[in-house]
Amino acid sequence: MSVDLEAIVSDTQDGKKQELRLWLRVLSTSKLISQEIRRRLRREFDATLPQFDILSQLYREKDGLRLGELSRRAMVTNGNVTGLVERLEQDGYVARERLDDDRRVTVAMLTDKGRRTFAAMAEAHEQWLRDMLADVDPIVVSGLLTHMGQVKQSVRNHLSGEGDD
Repeated sequence: MSVDLEAIVSDTQDGKKQELRLWLRVLSTSKLISQEIRRRLRREFDATLPQFDILSQLYREKDGLRLGELSRRAMVTNGNVTGLVERLEQDGYVARERLDDDRRVTVAMLTDKGRRTFAAMAEAHEQWLRDMLADVDPIVVSGLLTHMGQVKQSVRNHLSGEGDD
């Protein structure tokens, strides 16, 4: 088992380094959830989280997406999205087509099998999250959504604007 990221500030007095402690708590919680989602996707669907993300983006777009747009939405490089789409195509979840008006442009879309499989994955994903958060009072979840929205907006307000990260 890996060391919890919050151990970095475990000897810090309450009320000190609050921003650092918040960031580490958010990061460590996100990491725990992501690791468990990855394990369950692999075990139950023989899929990776990046594949799930690609399927999720395509599920929302009945007419498919250009690979460049899919790359942008999934926040992966063009090269990575190509590899992911190729694998999903081999598995029968995705089909690729060239546009008639511009043969250089490729559009990826879900097949019927991909649509059915993703629907099952999404349902399982929601249940996994409910299970992992079952010990948290719904009022706390609602409050966290509000408060994390404020945190996110504050961060956005203070971005340096440099780079694509």
